[in-house]
Amino acid sequence: MSAFADRMADAVRRDGPLCVGLDPRFDMLPAYYRKFARGFAVESFCLKVLELVRPFCSVVKPQAAFFELLGPEGFSAMQSVLWRARELGFVTILDAKRGDIASTAAAYAEAAFSESVWNADALTVNPYLGQDAVEPFLKAARSATPARGLFVLVRTSNRGGGLFQNRLCDGVPLYRRVADEVNDWNAGGLGECGLGDVGAVVGATHPKELAELRAAMPGVWFLVPGYGAQGGTAADVRAGFLPGGTGAVVNSSRGVVFPFEPDDPDWEKKIVGAARKAQAELRGAGAG
Repeated sequence: MSAFADRMADAVRRDGPLCVGLDPRFDMLPAYYRKFARGFAVESFCLKVLELVRPFCSVVKPQAAFFELLGPEGFSAMQSVLWRARELGFVTILDAKRGDIASTAAAYAEAAFSESVWNADALTVNPYLGQDAVEPFLKAARSATPARGLFVLVRTSNRGGGLFQNRLCDGVPLYRRVADEVNDWNAGGLGECGLGDVGAVVGATHPKELAELRAAMPGVWFLVPGYGAQGGTAADVRAGFLPGGTGAVVNSSRGVVFPFEPDDPDWEKKIVGAARKAQAELRGAGAG
């Protein structure tokens, strides 16, 4: 059984498919936090965001780059945020887009899932280096206690993603070849919910491909970026869901975490309002 797949299913059934992305940009923080050192400010703000959005979602996705940018203090902040998120009952996805081979990949994977380092529930992975770049991550995810998951980049939300992803490979777009491999990797870790532990990152900004991939990957969890600030709508993500409203979590970062100006005294209320609105929209999309 894939404990990860079933934890995801429980989270989505309980609180809906919203995934809040934590992309902490110091210059966008409320004025109160910008009085402090950057690492402390980012950590304190993100911990507050976790409390504010907890009633509206059960999945959060810290973006490693924004923490790494702050150096050692940023690493400490990311660890605190990931650990606190688990304490609050969130499923955590560490968005680091790792991609390497052999002992290097194994080290990345151990850091992601180790209880003494990041202790994330899932990790985003770049499959460009091939099967031997994914296997160390998959082995580490399945051997962890509890078992963890992966989200493999398949059809990304950025404008330039098609440069490689749409290239034909024996008459089939490359992203479809990657999707086939994800199906195979995922088949070894199906949970009681019927979904597995190797998910796919498929952008909301490509709704046609989203629908195509949903039909081709019925047992795969989707992580859907691009909703909200990147232009994707609730209608765009509808095709990513399975009947019953599971099968996908939809990420919103800036749209939920930064719906305010830095000097706005009502920033907490605006985060709550944005999270509530996104939860309602996405629940409606999953039900429709």
